[in-house]
Amino acid sequence: LTFFEATLQSLAYQTDKRFKVYIGDDASPEDCTVLLEKFQGQFDFVYHRFESNLGGISLTQQWERCIALSGDEEWLMILGDDDVLGENVVEEFYKQYHYFQNISNVIRFASQSIDNINNKVSKVFLHPVLETSADSCFRRLKGNTRSSLSEYIFRRESFNKFHFRNYPLAWHSDDMAWVDFSDKKSIYSINDAIVSINVSNSSLTGMNSNQSLKKEATIKFYKDLIESKLFQFSKKQSIDILMFYEVEIKQIRGLEISEWLLLFKKYLKNFQLVPFLKLVRRILISI
Repeated sequence: LTFFEATLQSLAYQTDKRFKVYIGDDASPEDCTVLLEKFQGQFDFVYHRFESNLGGISLTQQWERCIALSGDEEWLMILGDDDVLGENVVEEFYKQYHYFQNISNVIRFASQSIDNINNKVSKVFLHPVLETSADSCFRRLKGNTRSSLSEYIFRRESFNKFHFRNYPLAWHSDDMAWVDFSDKKSIYSINDAIVSINVSNSSLTGMNSNQSLKKEATIKFYKDLIESKLFQFSKKQSIDILMFYEVEIKQIRGLEISEWLLLFKKYLKNFQLVPFLKLVRRILISI
């Protein structure tokens, strides 16, 4: 409830009300019904309280059962209960719909991070209007941009085809989703509207706890990327991703034989002499 009112207020402020909100209460110990009464009639919403907490076990499954509350809407957004939409987000979606309706499955808005506790606001992150999901993902992995769940809209059809990967804490589940859900089409960016993402110590992104689970999720994410999506990246990008994977594992343990073999095969497929020779040297040292 610390930030939820600001989220609801941002929905009430939308200049275009052609949307419906499905609120999935994950058996929260906090009662939001009194707060919701304040917004009756300001936008179309339905509220459902689940009897058991699922997000504490699997956050992606909580996302999916919230989607299951929805009707037959073609486009979906999972808005975090501490994130805030700029007042023209929905308006710009409809205004630019004719540009992306036939060429994209994933839509992204400009974004900024906020900390409502310390009143810190980041710069606004803008994006290429059309960008491959591989290039977008790689910019994120290199730290050249930011990305999180709430600033994306995606087709229900793509969600039904792929669903979210169930990583611990849903860490990188959204990053993988945009590669999956794009389904080889480019991501379309709307830079004329901003979604503000809360990264305070009260949010999962801003918390310093659960580092071991975040590491586990990151390794699974890179492995999935390498095994099923690496062909979408350039050779140079692929080599970097393979190195990211190796480094993440080495931060907690040594690599297993199966992991070295995976790296060897992928380096060979994306052959560049110097990186390949350096890999062989690292394998021999490990042995």
